[in-house]
Amino acid sequence: MNVRAALLLLISFFAITIPSAKALGTTPTEARALREAAQNHTAYTLPPDKVKLAKELFRDRTALHLLGEGWGILQLILLLALGVPSRLRDVAERVTRSRWGQCFVFVFLFLLLTALLNAPLRLYGHHVSLAYGLSVQRWGSWFADLGKSFLLEWIVAGILVMVLFWVIQWSPKRWWFWFWIPTMVAVLFGVFLSPILVDPLFNKFEPLQQRNPALVAQLERVVARSGVTLPPDRMFFMRASSKVTSMNAYVTGFGPSKRLVLWDTTIAAATPDELAGVFGHELGHYALHHIVQGVLFSAVLLLVGFFAGQRMTWWLLARYGSRWKIRSQNDWACVAVLVLVLNVLNFFAEPIENSFSRSIEHAADVYGQEAIHGIVSDPQTTTQQGFQKLGENSLDDPTPHPLVDFWSDGHPSTASRAAFALAYDPWTAGQHPKYFQP
Repeated sequence: MNVRAALLLLISFFAITIPSAKALGTTPTEARALREAAQNHTAYTLPPDKVKLAKELFRDRTALHLLGEGWGILQLILLLALGVPSRLRDVAERVTRSRWGQCFVFVFLFLLLTALLNAPLRLYGHHVSLAYGLSVQRWGSWFADLGKSFLLEWIVAGILVMVLFWVIQWSPKRWWFWFWIPTMVAVLFGVFLSPILVDPLFNKFEPLQQRNPALVAQLERVVARSGVTLPPDRMFFMRASSKVTSMNAYVTGFGPSKRLVLWDTTIAAATPDELAGVFGHELGHYALHHIVQGVLFSAVLLLVGFFAGQRMTWWLLARYGSRWKIRSQNDWACVAVLVLVLNVLNFFAEPIENSFSRSIEHAADVYGQEAIHGIVSDPQTTTQQGFQKLGENSLDDPTPHPLVDFWSDGHPSTASRAAFALAYDPWTAGQHPKYFQP
């Protein structure tokens, strides 16, 4: 089997196996609720003063996002046109003869330069979060986190670039496929190790059992109903209030590193019933295998991206390589070309990625609302009120622009989620739940 045939086989396999038919198929009860929700524009509302702020914030964030994407591509074009990557390569080769040394010197200089070029937008982004009251993180702490992120990025990128260039030297024509394999190994290691090694570098975590045993007892009822294995020692409390005012909860890791994290801001703002709903949603990600599906989905996108990226890189080197003073695809300076190509591909893949993300988030919403049936008195109102608080707390726009929402949002809009929560009642006569038997 040649590599191209393997590519087609992998894409076909993942397209079939990523989501289960049950997770993908919309039940009649769910479809009915979605139709009703589309007509409900009052499930999530804000007072006029907050609506004004929410729309201003939406515009600011949209502008920052688009500027960040555009500037990330434009800066690389400018750097290549000015011959900067080739100069960084020359510096790295003068510093050391070691290939490993050259790799890490070049990657450090390249990351530092792009970090400086991106600094104005990042600084303004944090200023926006402070101005709208979504962040309380002081600038010193913010810069410390930025420094930690840079060091981690340097280490990981340095290793991956070294592996990439070894693969390019070993298989100049098929490196896109052979590099995909260690990249996916790195992704799996990242998902597994992040909650253990990376997350504690930026936030403080404590066992939820120690902080709030009564809440854990409530959440264990949801766990028992779901059938998912998540003992109390896998539930964690995160001190988010030292940095942000927004609410959140998330699941992370797999196997021995699997855990659910509740932010202290969420616990402080939500009622026990609402927290059960939040927990049910997050538990749904495990029950419906969304982490596994996400990894497989990323695998397909990376495989296609590397294949297209290699072809685009070859074309650019053939046309502009001599002008940019890049000797070959095995030149350290070629990293800038590869990053440029992948940034362009990622921009166009963004709506695909976010559509997938919205689909699994909606599935988790359905699962979470069904999971708390019989545990809370009114799952519909409880879930809707949870989204109301989440939206108010985050200043979510009640009517976001549909195109921006489609292109750049990984979750359904807060308004649509709240409306669906009110409309979805699979326990009434003639209706049927999707994930739980009545």
